[in-house]
Amino acid sequence: MPTFLPVAGFWADWNRLRPEQRAAFLRARNLFVEGLTAGTFHPSLRIKGVKSRPGVYEMAWAPDGRALWQYGEPIPGRSGPHIVWLKIGTHKIFN
Repeated sequence: MPTFLPVAGFWADWNRLRPEQRAAFLRARNLFVEGLTAGTFHPSLRIKGVKSRPGVYEMAWAPDGRALWQYGEPIPGRSGPHIVWLKIGTHKIFN
């Protein structure tokens, strides 16, 4: 099972989301976890690398909803990849 660590800035972004946006992200996160486990992501997540930040990826969780993440060092004694959530919000997170 993958492990996750949101950075402090992610929680600040999270607190600015409306409840329906949070729910949409959580639904997308479930698809994301399935993809991590299966080795291929659901196309609706539109996961791709961020050109200006090597090693950072974006995930779409709504038409105007994005989350930035990267792979972290695996947690000793835990199986699966370790994901570090960096930012969440609208397209404005790229500014």
